[in-house]
Amino acid sequence: MSGVTEPKRREISPALDFFAGTVAGMAAMVVGYPFDTVKVRFQNPQIASKYRSTLHAFFTIVREERIRGLYRGIAAPLAGAPPLNGLVFSTYRYLMRAQLDDENATPTLTQINLAGAGSGIISSLITTPAELIKIHQQSLVRSAGSAIPLRDRDVILHIWRHYGVRGFYRGITATALRDVGYGAYFAAYEVTLRYWPFPRSVDGSAESTLASHSLAALLTAGAMAGIAGWVVTFPFDVVKTRIQSTSAAAPNNPYRSTWSTIVASHRAEGLRVFFRGLAPTLVRAIPVNMVTFTTFEAVVHLFS
Repeated sequence: MSGVTEPKRREISPALDFFAGTVAGMAAMVVGYPFDTVKVRFQNPQIASKYRSTLHAFFTIVREERIRGLYRGIAAPLAGAPPLNGLVFSTYRYLMRAQLDDENATPTLTQINLAGAGSGIISSLITTPAELIKIHQQSLVRSAGSAIPLRDRDVILHIWRHYGVRGFYRGITATALRDVGYGAYFAAYEVTLRYWPFPRSVDGSAESTLASHSLAALLTAGAMAGIAGWVVTFPFDVVKTRIQSTSAAAPNNPYRSTWSTIVASHRAEGLRVFFRGLAPTLVRAIPVNMVTFTTFEAVVHLFS
């Protein structure tokens, strides 16, 4: 109506989405892994009572286990999480395009949520075994002179010998339910950018998000995405951690399945238990997702 021609939506290949998401995942892993270790320690009922607060847990781990304790178990997620992040971003874009009649159309929030949730469910096939190994590593608290095996290889062989392939997918239902939160994750990012009060003017036909939005907008959108994604599905992350940090074959184990874990946890510790560890998770989510989205957009901008 105004006679101004809007720029066409840039064409980005799935390969570039995957590559940019992988690089972003590597950057985010380095920033956020110590916070994740603290979160897992809080959620594990066997050792949670050892720590009074997020800072106390952080300094206790450093004092007793040095900096290496904060990064214990990082090998498995560092090998799998960055490519998984690439898979999430590329799958999200693919599922988004599948819903649009015209590639230049602006997706609705419902379409964004569906694409994000779908990418999360698909990614849970890879997330589940990687996080199972990571949680086994992070939950081990070594004392002086202890001979507890802490290597990824030991954990993998132990699971394989005792439970086979099925053992690596313990907790997949809770993981998939948690990863549905990618719908809220991507929706929060898009909403923040769409309603950012000071968008840059855009010329040309193939501008990237980095070119059309300020760094402040990208950082804020990334932070909002991280907060929204976790607040919506954090209870399932607690359930997943409890399932994966215990053995299904253990006698009288209340954490046998997703439902039994929900019932047993609520009965023993009340509703608050489903938000235990939320504080360090949100503290982690803000810088991690600032780095994730800004790095992703920077790589896309560089190669498109």
